[in-house]
Amino acid sequence: MASQSCWRCLLRCPPSIYPGNRLFSTTPAVLAKPLKAKKSDQAFGAPKKGVKSLRIKKKVAGKSTGKPPAPGERKAIRKRIVLSNTNALEVKGMQDLSNENMADEEVRGTVVGLPGPLVDRLRAVEAFRTGQGWGLFRRPGVLMRGDSLEIAKALEGVESEKKTLRRIYTGERRSGKSVILLQAISMAFLKDWVVVTIPEGQDLTNAHTEYAPLHSTTPVQYVQRAYTASLLSRISKANAPILSNLKTSLSHKLPIPIPRDTPLSRLADLGVRDPDIAWPIFQALWDELTSTQAARPPIMLTLDGLGHTMRDSQYRDPAFKPIHAHDLAIVRHFVDLLSGARSLPNGGAVLAATSASNVPSTPSLALALSQRLHSTTTTSSQQQTLSRLKPIQRNPFIAYDERVLQSITPSVDIVELQGLSREEARGLMEYYAASGMLRHKIDESFVTEKWTIAGGGVVGELEKASVMGVRV
Repeated sequence: MASQSCWRCLLRCPPSIYPGNRLFSTTPAVLAKPLKAKKSDQAFGAPKKGVKSLRIKKKVAGKSTGKPPAPGERKAIRKRIVLSNTNALEVKGMQDLSNENMADEEVRGTVVGLPGPLVDRLRAVEAFRTGQGWGLFRRPGVLMRGDSLEIAKALEGVESEKKTLRRIYTGERRSGKSVILLQAISMAFLKDWVVVTIPEGQDLTNAHTEYAPLHSTTPVQYVQRAYTASLLSRISKANAPILSNLKTSLSHKLPIPIPRDTPLSRLADLGVRDPDIAWPIFQALWDELTSTQAARPPIMLTLDGLGHTMRDSQYRDPAFKPIHAHDLAIVRHFVDLLSGARSLPNGGAVLAATSASNVPSTPSLALALSQRLHSTTTTSSQQQTLSRLKPIQRNPFIAYDERVLQSITPSVDIVELQGLSREEARGLMEYYAASGMLRHKIDESFVTEKWTIAGGGVVGELEKASVMGVRV
């Protein structure tokens, strides 16, 4: 009988001496091939590391096989403005805006068309804006509301007395501020004025264009050469019939020699071709337009999105401090004309409009506009509205910008656009019906319903509620 101690010795031996189940194999355990897994283990167990058990092709969501858009194509589509709808009916008997009927009370509450040559000039100055509904109708047309007739009469007084009209249009969102500027520009073109426009103030302050300091300026001002060249391009294209008949009458210190009696259109084109000299060319062109040594037409200068030019810009100085918008040369030029620091000897108008949809935080501008709006009112409807509102008071916890407060001088008129009257709303809706965009009987109850839904005749909301079929 074997002793129990021998079996204990065998059990105490380490298992490494047994290579698997083969007790008498001469192959080392490290070099032996691993055992293959059974089919049952592969079916129900996890796959081994490095072994692909299932191959599934991933499907990319939204993958397009077409050609990708070219650089800037999406932006061009987003900013594209369509001014004609071939599916809309042509309104018979619609008058065109002219120099004779722009201030006539008979056209109040009716829609007048814009002539073809005028539309081309409005396109050149970028007066049309996206979201204004131009592509819904057969041809561009504007409603002659009470504010339209008022600005037409004011421009007639400016032309006869050679004075300067300074005005800021404000109001709630979609109240028609940009369209009023478009109507004023149209009237200036029909009167053969020189029109200079800044379509969007944000383009001057969002740091999307190059800039450089101007020497011998205190405080230091910064010039935007590329934007100045595009501004000269708009001036040259839109005012070509006028500038081609005007010639230089002053001597200018320019980087390039300019012969005497050069047409002003030629002078503007020189700045368009070479942005490095665009700012000196713009200054020379402005001196020629405001010269009293020769017969010059009045000038209209407009800017939309005033709030962006009444605060710090996105540009930085060499010390990486924000540059105030008033230290930009073009903005400084406009603000000086708006405040009255500079004048228009031959008469003209300086118009600006605030924005309620794309508006930055500008407490200084809001305070200045509120104080000026409550100090002087022009119409009885504004007085009734202001009697229910309180002016904005100075907040001791807000640091107001004195440069902005000083730019809104008493010489600047503040006009707050209100909603349309029921008569004006009816005339606008009849135009919608005549164009085939509104299929409903225009009666008193329908007009009152849509006028109420639109917040008391807000023109943009009235269009949404009637033409676009928005139900509130």
